[in-house]
Amino acid sequence: MDYNAVSMFVAVAQVGSLSAAATRMGIPLPTLSRKIAELESYLKVQLLERTARGCRVTEAGSRLFEHASGGIEALQEAERSIMNEQARLIGRLRLSLPQSFEPWWVLLGLFQHAHPDIQISVYSTERRVDLLADGVDVALRVGTIADDTVVARHMLTFRHILVASPKLVERHGALSHPADLSRYPCAAWGSTLDARPVWMLGGHSHKASATFTVNDYLHLRARAIAGDIVTELPSFLAAEPLKKGALVELLPKHPFPNTPLHLVYRRQRHASTIVRAYLDFCSAHLSIIEDKCRVPFDA
Repeated sequence: MDYNAVSMFVAVAQVGSLSAAATRMGIPLPTLSRKIAELESYLKVQLLERTARGCRVTEAGSRLFEHASGGIEALQEAERSIMNEQARLIGRLRLSLPQSFEPWWVLLGLFQHAHPDIQISVYSTERRVDLLADGVDVALRVGTIADDTVVARHMLTFRHILVASPKLVERHGALSHPADLSRYPCAAWGSTLDARPVWMLGGHSHKASATFTVNDYLHLRARAIAGDIVTELPSFLAAEPLKKGALVELLPKHPFPNTPLHLVYRRQRHASTIVRAYLDFCSAHLSIIEDKCRVPFDA
């Protein structure tokens, strides 16, 4: 088998495009296409299917990619080691983060200051990405992990907080039970245009009669501070306005449940030095995130 052709196939599978892979590897597109065709001929299977956006791996191609990608990365890792690049990491790191996850922005800045030769590409989305299909090295995921194709490293646990401006509370009166929220204009995070949010408050399932939904917590925070609505916010987005008195917590005796936060990477994938360095750096600097997630009543 032509292992150079296998390396080219792995590059195509990662980026989903022959032309992008050719550019990435610095080789002519006709050369790459010919080598992939020769590899398919040798294996007597089709590895790639052309799509409107580029190409995608077939079932046989997916199996080859799972077995070959780790070996290719291991060889690349050995090459870097021999060339003495271990002391100064050089390469690219592809990450996925939830939208509006501000504390992690600080952590990424510190990581890149520590490793200036690492190029970081961040894909910020509400969607739970497919690490293989989306070409992501490490994803930051909120919630429980029920995916045996990934390795999950637990980072911390936080919770959401029900908040409103003091002026809004003054206008509508204090709350003692989730049912009292019917007196308030509510807004909630929603991933679809017809979202029907449900808030779990102290074990009580409350269907939020939301007059406004949006898939952006920063937008919700701005509306809450303006005194327009009651909403839920992750603790790290509520902490500073709570400290400054721009927001107050509602129904503290009916808290939202705790939410775990994990870094995940593909189980079949050989974790590169850069990926391991990123995972270890995040674990070592968790206090930065924890400080930003801490709210006044937790101190």
